[in-house]
Amino acid sequence: MFGLKKHLFIILFLSLTAVSFADQPVIVKEFLGQVDFMRGRVTQLADAMPQSTYEWRPMEGVRSVSEVYLHVAFSNYLCVTITGGTVPEEAGFVMDFSKAHDWDTQTTDKAEIMNKMNKSFDVLKERIAALTEEDLNREVEAFGMKMSVRNFIISMISHCHEHLGQSIAYARMNGVVPPWSKKESEG
Repeated sequence: MFGLKKHLFIILFLSLTAVSFADQPVIVKEFLGQVDFMRGRVTQLADAMPQSTYEWRPMEGVRSVSEVYLHVAFSNYLCVTITGGTVPEEAGFVMDFSKAHDWDTQTTDKAEIMNKMNKSFDVLKERIAALTEEDLNREVEAFGMKMSVRNFIISMISHCHEHLGQSIAYARMNGVVPPWSKKESEG
């Protein structure tokens, strides 16, 4: 009897979850798919990079390996904040562009950076999943421009892809092959 109740509960839970996801605007679903893709690629690459490379930068005045990964986390939290969400206090994020450099340079410890990136992706996904069509149409100000939340999140996923490309270049310059490239060439 308990097994049947448990199975019915699971079916009910999954049905309700499916209904709530079905109500999400298409762009939200697509954005969440892009976030999963970006998270996978960025974290795989960050993990593949040896700790000894985290302070490497191609030249003076350009972000280091660690700074790029922390900047991705900063950008995720920025997206949460500008879309009207809240970043957990323990993240230590302050939406102040004059302090962005401080955020990007707070540590070079690989494990700490990986943790910060993963938490930022979790918070970002939770926030974006809650957006409604009305939220997407709301106007926000970002980077000195007014735009819809929809346009803003498109800009932010593009920004994340830009830093993925930067990270791939950094990895290759340090002799690290992106893990997914290894799998493709082995297949």
